[in-house]
Order: sequence, then C-alpha cells, then structure tokens
Amino acid sequence: MTITREDVLRALSGVTVDAKGTPLPASGRLSEIVIDAGNRVMFSIGIDPSEAKAFEAVRQAAEIAVLKIGGVKSALASLTAERSQGAAPAAARPPGPGGAGPRPGPALPGIRHIIAVASGKGGVGKSTTACNLALALKARGLKVGLLDADIYGPSVPKLLGLDRKPETVSTPQGQRIVPLDGYGMPVMSIGFLIQADTAMIWRGPMVQSALTQLLREVAWGELDVLVVDMPPGTGDAQLTLAQATPLAGAVIVSTPQDLALIDARRGVAMFKRVEVPILGIVENMATFICPHCGGASHIFGHGGAREEAERLGVPFLGEVPLTMTIRESSDAGRPVVAVDPDGPQAAIYRDIAARLWAGLSGAPAGRTPPRIVIE
Repeated sequence: MTITREDVLRALSGVTVDAKGTPLPASGRLSEIVIDAGNRVMFSIGIDPSEAKAFEAVRQAAEIAVLKIGGVKSALASLTAERSQGAAPAAARPPGPGGAGPRPGPALPGIRHIIAVASGKGGVGKSTTACNLALALKARGLKVGLLDADIYGPSVPKLLGLDRKPETVSTPQGQRIVPLDGYGMPVMSIGFLIQADTAMIWRGPMVQSALTQLLREVAWGELDVLVVDMPPGTGDAQLTLAQATPLAGAVIVSTPQDLALIDARRGVAMFKRVEVPILGIVENMATFICPHCGGASHIFGHGGAREEAERLGVPFLGEVPLTMTIRESSDAGRPVVAVDPDGPQAAIYRDIAARLWAGLSGAPAGRTPPRIVIE
C-alpha cells in the first residue's frame, strides 16, 4: 500500500497545537514530510526552545495519529528549535549579546563525554576509525556507545554487520529507540531505519531534526563516552551537533596527502570556531603494508597529518596503516579491534584510544555547550 503526503496531512489534522484547536498542518510548524520506500514516515515540528516540554505531548500525539494510517510501518516525529516561531531565520537575525546566536541544548543525561570523529572530506576512513576507536575505548573498561550521524551515507551498519531494525520502548520521558548491540556496545544509525539503497534527499531542517532525534530519543543508558561518527565536511550536521550537544571534543581523521589535509584544516577551523576542543588528529592510510612481502610503501605520502597537528598546535594521536586486514575485516562487518584484539592492527587503535582518553579524562564532564557565532 502506498502512503501519500496527503494521507499523513489528513491524519495530522486531528492533532491540535494550542488552546484554539489549531490543527498541526495549519500551524506553520510542520516540516516537509518524508515517506521512504518501506512506508516509514518522518517529519519534525518547529518550536521555540521554551516550548519543548509543552510540545512533547503534541509530538507523541502526531506519531500515534500517523501510526493509525493503514500500511504505515513506523512514524518518527521530532521537535526542532531551528528558529523561534515568528522570528527570522538565525542567519538573518541580529546576533544576541556578544555576537552569539541561540544557545544549544543541555547535556544528554547519563553520558559523560561526547566525542565527534570528523573529517574535512569523504573517503579517508573516518567511519572505520570511529568504529575501531569506540571498540578500543570499550576495551579499556569504559562504557561506550556509537552514533552514526552520517545521514547521507551511513557506514556503521556495514562496518559492524548490523542490519536489524531497532525497537522502541515507552519511558517516563516518552517513546525511545532501543539501540542495537554492536560487539557489546549500544549502536544507533539512520541506516537501521531505512533500506540500504534509499537515497536520503533531505534538506537542512530534516537533517537537523533527524540528528536531534538520534541523539536525544535513543535509550543510550549510562555511558562514559558516546563516539559520534560525523558526516564529512563542515555543514548542517556538524553545526547541529555543536548546537544541540555539549561536545567534549573532536577527533579529525585525514590521510597524509596535501589534498586531504587542506580539508582537514577546514574541519579543525570549524570546530575551533564553535568552541569545540580538538582532541587530536589521526593519520589514516599512513603506510601501505604489502600482504605478500610485508614491505611498506607511502602511497599517499607520510607524516603529513603529524606535521599538520604540530603546525595547528593540536595533539597527534597516531598513524593507522593501509592493510588488507583492516579493509577485509571492515567489509565483513568484523572490526579488527573486536575480532583480533591481540593483533598488530588492534594494538594501533588501542594506542590511539589510550592517548585520546588521557587527554579527554582531564576535561570536565558536562562542559558548558558552545555558543554559535553568527556574523
């Protein structure tokens, strides 16, 4: 059965947003409605930050109304405070005191530190690094979760061999998504909610809404560290994470060649601009190790990320070689840190995790969220 936008609008017309009985579709608060090939419906409701508590009941009512449509498999509604109702967009508003824009949301209850693993461009092995880094932190006895925040190209389901759909549970705070178990750690990805070949043709507001929901409407439990695999680049997703979450810091992944380092610099500059500490740089694919003779070749150059870290005055966390073992295990959904914890490749990730944790554990938990500067 095909679900249409009109079907969803009719269902939502019975949900009111105020004492006057204004239907949600007529309120001007409803985002574009996304219906994927699996008849899963996603949308967001625009609110002022001060309305979050009052509109939680509206959000839940909207989800229930859509779920009553015949053929709908799931409904994901979220609240987004991208702008105040009736106000100009943030980019067009005069800045607040000190030139600052809107304040980001509070810390996530039960999570001590949130780390963003980012890169200035795609194809540098960021997701592989994020997965193995999270598992290496877990191997240190820490409680670790992994969030795949790459809305357009989620890789974590493949890297961890997960292809199930998550369940939802009712909590005192409302409906929550139960993360999947990936080698003993809670894992969440937009890839669990869509078909593998679905193209995510979403504009900024929908990306922001989805990220907020993946962060705040998942039953993460008590965690020492939540590792967030960021999408490449310096766009909406990165700014949303910086606005909505008090990031403890960011790890930048780059390959050694100049072309990749140019983009890595942009990533470092963006996080510094939004007052997120740089926890360090990782040089991925630093050296190619021949599987036949064991010889080393510097296909992409060597040492560029270390030199860049020194130039920028940020920690250098280590080098990861380009090996058949890492590639094959990643493609098979069997990350090396989990399946070969005593091997040489796992040892490299553990060393990086040790340096990262040494730098992170000295930072205060629950750091005040950064302020986004609008010029």
